[in-house]
Amino acid sequence: MRNRAIGLRRRTSALTGPRAGVAARTARALLVLPVLLTLGACSGGVDFAPERTASIPVARKPAPARAVRSSHPAMQPQALAAAEANFPRCVAELGEKARARGVSAQGVRTYTAGLTPDMSIMAKLDTQPEFTRTTGDYVTSLVSDTRIQRGREAMTANAAVFEAVERTYGVDKYVVAAIWGIETNYGTVRGTYPVLQATATLACVGRRQAYFRDEFVAALQIVDRGDIPESHLRGSWAGAFGLTQFMPTAFQRDAVDFDGDGHRNVVDSVADAMGSTGAKLRRGGWVAGRSWGYEVQLPRGFDYRLADKSIVKPMAEWASLGVRRVAGRPFANGAEAGYLLLPAGAEGPAFVMTGNFKALLSYNPADAYALAIGHLADRLRGGDPFVTPWPADQRPLARGERIELQQRLASMGYEVGTPDGVMGAKTRDAVRDFQIRAGLVPDGLPDVAVLEHARRNPAGYRQAGL
Repeated sequence: MRNRAIGLRRRTSALTGPRAGVAARTARALLVLPVLLTLGACSGGVDFAPERTASIPVARKPAPARAVRSSHPAMQPQALAAAEANFPRCVAELGEKARARGVSAQGVRTYTAGLTPDMSIMAKLDTQPEFTRTTGDYVTSLVSDTRIQRGREAMTANAAVFEAVERTYGVDKYVVAAIWGIETNYGTVRGTYPVLQATATLACVGRRQAYFRDEFVAALQIVDRGDIPESHLRGSWAGAFGLTQFMPTAFQRDAVDFDGDGHRNVVDSVADAMGSTGAKLRRGGWVAGRSWGYEVQLPRGFDYRLADKSIVKPMAEWASLGVRRVAGRPFANGAEAGYLLLPAGAEGPAFVMTGNFKALLSYNPADAYALAIGHLADRLRGGDPFVTPWPADQRPLARGERIELQQRLASMGYEVGTPDGVMGAKTRDAVRDFQIRAGLVPDGLPDVAVLEHARRNPAGYRQAGL
């Protein structure tokens, strides 16, 4: 493996890192696209919005704290002020934890000296993203003609790297490239927050301290080992960094030295970033030679209650129920199993998702994200757009409306958990059952029609059998 990696580095020295200038050339060649939706930090499950940038600054001054609206005790003004005052002691305690995990004493002193909290992060931490775009808008915006063209150019420029990643990990090279394209627009949109400062802030202040302590220690391990220079370790406010956005603990678990130079540098080396992404997807369950899923068409009178992630059937069984791949294409393997996903409800495209879609969800657990990755990968390889159009007049519920819907469903006797605006499995099950009682298509989509029906006569629906 070592000899193969060294050979790859020599053959692609003009392609794999700033040592040969490829990252700089790629950044200059690719224009920055606006980030269209808030995405999850792919390897850590923390929401963040990447910033527009094609370069990495050497320093970032802490911004002043902004007003934070939260009911969480740790996010109240007095608690935030106390945590800010206690920040040096907290960092010192975490430094001891880092020493116990192998970080050198000199490393702890060097990388924690002078650290101050960036209190502006608290406003970002406690901001519930208000999604005002549908899944169709999200996917269409990300899988644009420009992004497809630039992705093909990036794959051509790094052809040897992508071939080697696919050969080594058995992960579709187009999927790996798609993650690069959607996470950082092929390296041009990475974020500007110093990862050490961001993770230290979150580890010592606010309501996510327990989670971020390990992230901060992992970040110290990265710079102390010398994998990535501290001045290059910049990323999102939540600590994700690199060409394909790794959280520090995910980096420690999945990053590989794919170019064979002795460092796992997912920031500056295309080879390391793509190899690490392939390794992460393989650990997430990716199976070589299989698709992530198939666009399908449903027959008249289809039972939409079957559109549930818990209902997994072989492709042959889906076919026996009248489910057909679009454009007359056959299912590749009748024994392969999958579940039916209707991301825009009964009016939009339908998909049968395989186990490889779950592998994409291991990178980011949002259906829209994984769908965008899969679709961009298919377009990069020369595939067609989706056959069924996305509904043009569909509007997603605002967060307040989602909470209201959950509250109304709960008042009818449905178990939806705490009304928080997150449309989880319990809420979708409740929506599907409510749609049946209301005479709507039971596709499980919490849309305006469902909310309006819930507002009209909730007592009547309770009397109908709840």
